Amino acid sequence: MKKIFLWLIKIYQKTLSLDHGYLGKVFPNWRNCKFTPTCSEYMYKSVDRFGVFRGGLLGIRRLVRCNPWAVPGQYDPVPDSLQRN
Repeated sequence: MKKIFLWLIKIYQKTLSLDHGYLGKVFPNWRNCKFTPTCSEYMYKSVDRFGVFRGGLLGIRRLVRCNPWAVPGQYDPVPDSLQRN
């Protein structure tokens, strides 16, 4: 199941993503990702590292934070572990 999700993310990145795919080449001025790495890269890495459920929740949390009021240029890497302090 994890491989299917990773494959779907890659398909999205190559086709619909404004930062990675063909739409970004058609509309180059529409790119405005506020985070580094981009949300699709973050989702891919988190699903790869933590699995579909936990990684998917991390990716969805990141997508919710990506809004018009977010400060652009923020560095927000995937955490190394999901430990609670």
